[in-house]
Amino acid sequence: MNKVDYDRALYYTHRSEWDNLLILMVRTQDQFLSKKIEHFLHAYNFEKDYTVVERNLYSLLRYIDHANELSAEHILEHTEAHSI
Repeated sequence: MNKVDYDRALYYTHRSEWDNLLILMVRTQDQFLSKKIEHFLHAYNFEKDYTVVERNLYSLLRYIDHANELSAEHILEHTEAHSI
């Protein structure tokens, strides 16, 4: 779990930097993130129905939010375990 990947995914999505998002999709070790990015980029480039694009975008953003929360909890647990 690499928090930097989630931050980058959010930043690239917000800035519409699709090339960088594609590079992140290939390089990340998180297969779920990679698949969410793939589905969004495919819908964005090829789907005529905007609701499908929107659904894939929200799915990607929800996953990024979820992964960031898990990452923060993991860091907090790791910090607490070492402080004892």
